[in-house]
Amino acid sequence: MNALVKEFQVIDTDTHVIEPYDLWTSRLSVAKWGDKVPHVKWDAENQEDAWFFGDKRTGAAAGAAMAGWHEYPPARPKQLSQVDPALYDNAARLKRMDEYGIYAQVLYPNVSAGGFGAGNYLGLNEPELMLACVRAYNDWLTDWCAIAPKRFLAQSSLPFWDIDATVKEMERCAKLGHRGIVMCGEPEYFSLPKLTDPHWDRLWAAAEEMGLPVNFHVGTGDMWYMTMMHERVGHHAHFASMGALFSLNNGQVISQIVCGGICHRFPKLNFVSVESGVGWLPFLMASLDYQWKNCGVANEHPEYKLLPSEFIKRQVYGSFWFEVDTMRSAIDLIGADNILYETDFPHPTSMSPGPATSAIRPDDFIELAFKGVSKENTAKILHGNAARIYHLD
Repeated sequence: MNALVKEFQVIDTDTHVIEPYDLWTSRLSVAKWGDKVPHVKWDAENQEDAWFFGDKRTGAAAGAAMAGWHEYPPARPKQLSQVDPALYDNAARLKRMDEYGIYAQVLYPNVSAGGFGAGNYLGLNEPELMLACVRAYNDWLTDWCAIAPKRFLAQSSLPFWDIDATVKEMERCAKLGHRGIVMCGEPEYFSLPKLTDPHWDRLWAAAEEMGLPVNFHVGTGDMWYMTMMHERVGHHAHFASMGALFSLNNGQVISQIVCGGICHRFPKLNFVSVESGVGWLPFLMASLDYQWKNCGVANEHPEYKLLPSEFIKRQVYGSFWFEVDTMRSAIDLIGADNILYETDFPHPTSMSPGPATSAIRPDDFIELAFKGVSKENTAKILHGNAARIYHLD
């Protein structure tokens, strides 16, 4: 284990637990709801285990379980039994964290189960069951984290289609020890109001009052970039393009919360752009400042006393994992106070070494990435910023 991870309690701000096959069937009444309860079954057409919500397939059950896998994505494990237990078992995960020099992990769901932003539940078209699914997931995650509550930092899924239920679930999960909430970045994709609509003000106000950061994980809306290019491109080249576009898509979320006045109205609320990288943040900030002035926003909204870059520096955070030069450039251009470190474990792009990946161990990567970065800035990015946001210290 390298020196930097020994010196700092590294907080990994974007990781995932691969959901067990019986997460919902063991906690909800199958007798009442039948196959509508999210469940896993063998998909003969695709020759793999897959999640089904009713009769709708939402994705491969082990599709996100790629850490250490022997094939390049989009090839993937067919069943969860084929993968490393550290991807789904909490005791094994702690051992892996110790091996890599990771003190704590911020935990998110997966797109093939409930969805990064809980959007998959809407396909059930049963409000009572939809809410029960969200609560069951949050309860399961609470239990999973109980083995080490200071090292596993649960983030609550939300029934975001119902504001009353959302606020109640936020309150309930905060009492259970959850450290933040996961919000859909494109609610309009689900025929709900856009983020800038006053409809969401109760959610922002509740999060601010409870000190819960709002996490926007990429991949919670349209995901148009997943549509396969022309077949001559090839599956691997397409997947590479998709991964890059996947990360950049949160630029529209940041633009909305800044230009839509959300940061202005809720000045103590923190927002985290998850799995999106940080190298593009300086450009977004410079572009928003230029357009803000160029378009006369100060005349339209004299109540806004800050520029977009100042709102972002006050309240918005980005997380990086594979970047080196662009991360250092971001430090030079915007400072270290808005940058978080992540590994994306155990997803296809994660910092997880294996026979079919370019990734290296997190402790080796940290040593490489932070060479020449001041100790003060290193401490902020590896621990201090996340500890403050998620109330770890």
